[in-house]
Amino acid sequence: MKSDIEIAQSNKMKPIVEIAEKLGIPQDELELYGKYKAKIPLRFIDEEKVKKSKLILVTAITPTPAGEGKTTTSIGLAQALNLIGKKTTVVLREPSLGPVFGIKGGAAGGGYSQVVPMEDINLHFTGDLSAVEKAHNLLAALIDNNIQLKEGNLGIDPRTIEWKRVMDMNERSLRDIIIGLGGAKEGVPRESGFNITAASEVMATLCVSKDLMDLKQRLGNIFVGYTYDDKPIYARDLKAQGAMTALLKDAIMPNLVQTLEGTPAIIHGGPFANIAQGTNTTIATKMGLSLSEYVVTEAGFASELGAEKFFDIKSQYGDLKTNAVVIVATIRALKYHGGAKLSSLKNEDLVSLEKGFENLDKHIENMKYFGFRPVIAINRFDTDTTAEIELLTKHCQTQNVVVALNESWGKGGEGAVELAQKVVEAVNNCTDCFRPLYELSWSFEKKIETICTKMYGADHVEYTVKAKQQLEKIEKLGLGNLAVCIAKTQKSLSDDQYKKGRPRGFTVKIREIELSSGAGFIVPIAGTIMRMPGLPTKPAAEIIDIDENGVITGLF
Repeated sequence: MKSDIEIAQSNKMKPIVEIAEKLGIPQDELELYGKYKAKIPLRFIDEEKVKKSKLILVTAITPTPAGEGKTTTSIGLAQALNLIGKKTTVVLREPSLGPVFGIKGGAAGGGYSQVVPMEDINLHFTGDLSAVEKAHNLLAALIDNNIQLKEGNLGIDPRTIEWKRVMDMNERSLRDIIIGLGGAKEGVPRESGFNITAASEVMATLCVSKDLMDLKQRLGNIFVGYTYDDKPIYARDLKAQGAMTALLKDAIMPNLVQTLEGTPAIIHGGPFANIAQGTNTTIATKMGLSLSEYVVTEAGFASELGAEKFFDIKSQYGDLKTNAVVIVATIRALKYHGGAKLSSLKNEDLVSLEKGFENLDKHIENMKYFGFRPVIAINRFDTDTTAEIELLTKHCQTQNVVVALNESWGKGGEGAVELAQKVVEAVNNCTDCFRPLYELSWSFEKKIETICTKMYGADHVEYTVKAKQQLEKIEKLGLGNLAVCIAKTQKSLSDDQYKKGRPRGFTVKIREIELSSGAGFIVPIAGTIMRMPGLPTKPAAEIIDIDENGVITGLF
């Protein structure tokens, strides 16, 4: 079979104005980025239509090196829903260049369930991440400029500044740096560093904002640090929010593209789920709901990360009601969680598969906490045997959940028709299922404990002295009603990446707390999670190339 990029390049795309026409958007209302990409003005959001349309969330079991295919499933499901007569749009996050050039590859789906133009989406797209990067780094520049000033100096204590720079690339050597060297005219020396752009609070803030003015207010609420006399300083004190918002005036508009089968696809915003809220913008989701009957969207990584944050942060702040949840599972990933080696996953192994069911069961349990009886999508691979498929199907039935085989990677929408039909049944059975895991009025420690014990399955939560002090300071700022966005490894339900399956009897260790007051949440950091990844031994960038005709190869 052809590679993903070969399939994408052999596809004949429709002009984006034709895709927009399906959604009822006139050509002269689009902000065109060539023939196949466009931005949609925010005025097309209709809150009354948002309430009437159906929202489907796709999540997954704990990720493994074998891959699960969550984005592929989301795209295939949206194509299948259109095939059975449901006007559907798929709404996704934008890829980050870090994973594209690193180990994970792109985020445009795979096989015959992709969004296109695949190369553009995976690379610079419409420049949204670049705009986020510039807005973030503008605030960083204004902070250091104010420290340097004699007139208008706010008296910021450099030791209290947590705001780093960002760049959309994996670059471990920039995690911790010293800035301001070179003499009195070059700045005030202090420790700083870089995070990846997807981890920027500006990105997180963009993704929860309702409109341009809400974004501006939220950017002004970003916490910078304290003065020498312990007064809190926010971005608005530096008069930063106006210019930052100006840089994001186009980035706030969601991007319209298409799937290989011409299903409308809205792609907007790109925070990671292990270090931020891991879902596309509220604006994009509401745009899809305003323009179609059904919206299929996804949340990053597994249920305890992306889905939990989708429900407790995005849904609570954005007043969104989900009507069905799909959990993507693969037989080879379950075998990995059951103890099988990565090199042996192509072999039939019913023993390891059965042992791996515990991981799936925990994610089913997690979705039941939010009021949903999830649909299990078995994302089929060629190496899956009939005996393995039957064993997994029977197990799902014993768990009283609906299960469907998904073959959208190889067959496109047709391969997900059974899944689409069962999702429609789930939607019809769930008019008002959703309930949040916690109330925003609860104390931070109660919110954190609830997430760790219910979503992760932890017995206890421990805090460093530093984390305790940080929580106390945030409470004193009057921000105790913020949501909680825990940063932890995506490789395990626990905060230890080496614990596969369904860990039990563990303690989550919170080592520090970051404040994202613009986005509306705190970020407790568990374990050894980093916000600036490094490149692997063999980066994907080494195989990406372009020929004299401008044809790109090596993307996956």
